[in-house]
Amino acid sequence: MYKVFIDGATGTTGLNIRQRLQNRDDIRLINIDENDKYNINKRAELICESDVSFLCLADENAIEIANEVKGADSIIIDASTAHRTNKDWTYGFSELGSEFENRIQNSTRIANPGCHASGIIALIYPLIKENIISKDILLSAVSITGYSGGGKKMIKEYEENKDNPATIYALLQSHKHIPEILNITGLVNAPNFIPIIDNNYEEMVVNIPIFRKLLNNDFTKENVIDIYKKYYSDKIVSYIDMTGMPNIQANKLTGKDIMNISVVGSEDNFNLIAIYDNLGKGAAGAAIENMNIALGIDKTKGLILD
Repeated sequence: MYKVFIDGATGTTGLNIRQRLQNRDDIRLINIDENDKYNINKRAELICESDVSFLCLADENAIEIANEVKGADSIIIDASTAHRTNKDWTYGFSELGSEFENRIQNSTRIANPGCHASGIIALIYPLIKENIISKDILLSAVSITGYSGGGKKMIKEYEENKDNPATIYALLQSHKHIPEILNITGLVNAPNFIPIIDNNYEEMVVNIPIFRKLLNNDFTKENVIDIYKKYYSDKIVSYIDMTGMPNIQANKLTGKDIMNISVVGSEDNFNLIAIYDNLGKGAAGAAIENMNIALGIDKTKGLILD
């Protein structure tokens, strides 16, 4: 039985990870006394005692505790932004290719992807890798998320005022997920990123509009679809045919740990779509998947797939 410690277990992601693990027959959750939850020495001790630890903390706290346990052999999965572009940490998105999955299997320091970044990277990385689009392409990306992605303060604000409108934010183009998007995809230019918080607890859809003229070497919409089918065909991330659909609801996969990839639109003007749950494949579900891979067990174990 694997010993697992969640540092920051009372936050939104920490609570979701705990919920997914508490009934597993191969996991024993290690709890910290309420009086010690800010005690760095006690937290470090529990991380060193555990087989796997999840850091569900603010960036500065994640960096602090990671430095404190630098020599520990246990697996650490950081759900914060802190280590996603750190070369000493493995980026935890196995579906991007065997090299990503192999690194997760052989790593003890894994950075969990950001929720918005997961969809954008899933859509863009294969197209750059396969030379469908160039690294210096100019893109925009619209991403709709549930308000749970904003943590306890935002959850409180939305649940106290049920009439809160959908809100575009980060208009100054300084969103914290942009560095990891550039780092993993290889994009030279940051996309014009338009994140939107919706008045639903959890949901996610990312849309990247593409003009065919932007594709390299006269590639077509069908070539893009073929690439996605090649990359995404497992139980967690898969290509779904949505041809002819006039609209897509952001909450289509709420409560699940999977991601659907699709291409919708005309031959000359189409949309790259990723649908998932900001707390599922966008956070806690992805963290559990990374833990499973690192431990060498079925990566879908404990995930909500249907």
